[in-house]
Amino acid sequence: MTSAPNLAIFRSYASKPNPITLPPSILLSHSETCLTVFDAFPKSIFHFLVIPRIQPSLSARHLTDLRSLLRCEKSTAKEVLMNLNEEANNVKKMIEEEMMKLYKFKWEIWMGFHPISSMEHLHLHVLSADLYSPKMKSKKHYNSFHPSLGFFLHLKDVLSWFDAMIKLDASQYQSLLKDGDLCCWQCDRALESMPKLKAHLQDEFGKLTTREKAKSERKRKRTDVPVSSVQAMVTDDERPEKVARLTPSRGDDSSDPTVGVDLLS
Repeated sequence: MTSAPNLAIFRSYASKPNPITLPPSILLSHSETCLTVFDAFPKSIFHFLVIPRIQPSLSARHLTDLRSLLRCEKSTAKEVLMNLNEEANNVKKMIEEEMMKLYKFKWEIWMGFHPISSMEHLHLHVLSADLYSPKMKSKKHYNSFHPSLGFFLHLKDVLSWFDAMIKLDASQYQSLLKDGDLCCWQCDRALESMPKLKAHLQDEFGKLTTREKAKSERKRKRTDVPVSSVQAMVTDDERPEKVARLTPSRGDDSSDPTVGVDLLS
């Protein structure tokens, strides 16, 4: 029998004076203001949650969800969002490093909130733009991350609200999860069921992988000029060091792995 989810688990993480006590299977990274955890039910190949830590000036009540945060003083709310943005950008860099290590190319990464959440603490989703995961099982889940349907609120858009101080009305978002067609977020093709949608998304990711690998191969062929070919073009008065600068580096350009392979878990 599956146990009921702990809806306040993020709040318990945010309350910890020392997040490093969390196991590495949960915690990716942390700062003075935020911590980043692995999403237990990832909806994309890479999926993390950035959570604001409870501070003396910010109670759990202020950080219940996005609506409660936006009811705070404008400067306070914006500071929390900017801290989340900074941490999310660090996570984005780590994801991109892992993309290059595992797939040899990078693709888009989304950062955003859900206006209605079952979990009891504000959290920012940072996920790769593929929605290609075994954990993606329902129309409600899919629509909640569709980038243009309206339920997934991109961080950059939420930050832009501060000029107008828009207030969230939960009632206008509920129908977005259930009504309308089940459409591919990339090509807008309507699919009849989640299994057909998931097969289509797998197809789309396969096409992306093929395109990017072909692009990398074309780039490699353009830059991988044999030394003998370069030397043939050098005139007598050119020095050897000029040849060296034209020859592509053969060194290992891989970076230190900041994130382990368990990013895919």
